[in-house]
Amino acid sequence: MPRTPRTKTTRRLKTALLASSVSVCLVAANAPAAPLGVGDLLFPNLGNPGYDVASYDLSLTYSGRNDKPLQAVTTIDAWTTAALDRLNLDFAHGTVSSVEVDGRPASFAKAGEDLVVTPQRPLAPGSWTRITVRHTSDPRPVQGRDGGWVRTTDGLAMANQADAAHLVFPCNDHPSDKAMFTFRVTAPNGYTAVANGLPTTVDRAGGSTTWTYRTQHPMATELAQVSIGRSSVLHRDGPHGLPVRDVVPSKDRAILEPWLKKTPDQIAWMESKVGRYPFETYGLLTARAATGFELETQTLSLFERDLFTDPAYPAWYVESIMVHELSHQWFGDSVSPRTWSDVWLNEGHATWYEALYAEEKAHKPMEARMKAAYAASDGWRAAGGPPAAPKPPQPGQKIGIFRANIYDGAALALYALRQEIGRPAFERLERAWVQNHRDRTATTADFVHLASGIAGRDLRGFFDAWLYGTKTPPMPGHPDWKSAAPQKAAASQKTADRKTADK
Repeated sequence: MPRTPRTKTTRRLKTALLASSVSVCLVAANAPAAPLGVGDLLFPNLGNPGYDVASYDLSLTYSGRNDKPLQAVTTIDAWTTAALDRLNLDFAHGTVSSVEVDGRPASFAKAGEDLVVTPQRPLAPGSWTRITVRHTSDPRPVQGRDGGWVRTTDGLAMANQADAAHLVFPCNDHPSDKAMFTFRVTAPNGYTAVANGLPTTVDRAGGSTTWTYRTQHPMATELAQVSIGRSSVLHRDGPHGLPVRDVVPSKDRAILEPWLKKTPDQIAWMESKVGRYPFETYGLLTARAATGFELETQTLSLFERDLFTDPAYPAWYVESIMVHELSHQWFGDSVSPRTWSDVWLNEGHATWYEALYAEEKAHKPMEARMKAAYAASDGWRAAGGPPAAPKPPQPGQKIGIFRANIYDGAALALYALRQEIGRPAFERLERAWVQNHRDRTATTADFVHLASGIAGRDLRGFFDAWLYGTKTPPMPGHPDWKSAAPQKAAASQKTADRKTADK
């Protein structure tokens, strides 16, 4: 996500995270339904062990009212990784009418925020299975929960980070299990539907139209996006002929065009830093909605219209936030975090390129921003934990993990790394990171290992201090930099949160 100044894998997971949870899948058929999780430290009940999703096919029918549930069918193709008498899906905000497993009716029950499915026949390990769930998808907000559907003035959009995709559709809602997606969205004529990936068909029948979109790269559930509204889709070419499409309220085309036309050059700038854009398309979804954040949904980043129309935001700042979300397509979307504690790899890098763009294009010195971050860093660590060990969110505030410690605090660690190993090695590391882990998940340990290899020396001690220490280490090359006492730094937390807004 970006931070805003407003209110603010591998396909076969053989990780300890999954392996530690698989044993709980071997549930006796007569045991009561219970919620499961893959053992994420920040979201213990998120995700489900025992299977690896290959693809989602999500069909949604919109009535024209964004305060009424959508009719939906979610089809999941998956490989089992353990023997399963039951399997759990994350799903918390809709009514399930039926479930089938491999074409046969299956029984189902609710357990916490899980949908527990019992097939007629147990599933053997290593088997291919298809789960079809017919359900509603409710766009009305859930009390005490963030995310899911976002109601706009003319329709709907999605904001599923960090753990809200399962408020929209049944899924394995953890970034460690990326999958391919197909979206089929039916809406009354006069509406336009757009989703992640590229369009395949548009079918009109009577008073409604069905749009179909498919991704060409695997995607985490938290990055899914569907826009339904009275929208215009604007097309232009990016670098190498990349199709760039923007989705905007039709009445806002003219006022937004000066901003939207900057995207191809911003993509070219990012490619000059880290290499080829990793997906099949890109663009901005600009919504008339009050979210308080922007969001890096894969191939189609979500932006509040007010970011571009409020004169309080200077042009250089708006452009840097655009680059923040764009850079997430490499850092967070193409290379996704294996666990939510690895989210600093997303936000620290997006903040880094946001700041680097502002330095190169608007003469806003990176060093000045990092010195200010250093002064506040001890306070951020006290309030939110070190960058790679963020404190769990408070109940009902799941986006509470998106604190300054994983934005400017994590970018500060990257600045220290560049100071430590030198600019040429740092730039090689950035390119190698996104190339080596493209379309997969990765961990903090993976980053440390790669950095050590490129630097030619063991950097584990350096990273332990910068990513896990309760106090900010001395800044290489800047022995005069001081971190304020946590109480004083905490007072500057609101100032830091201004632009650390990915959520």
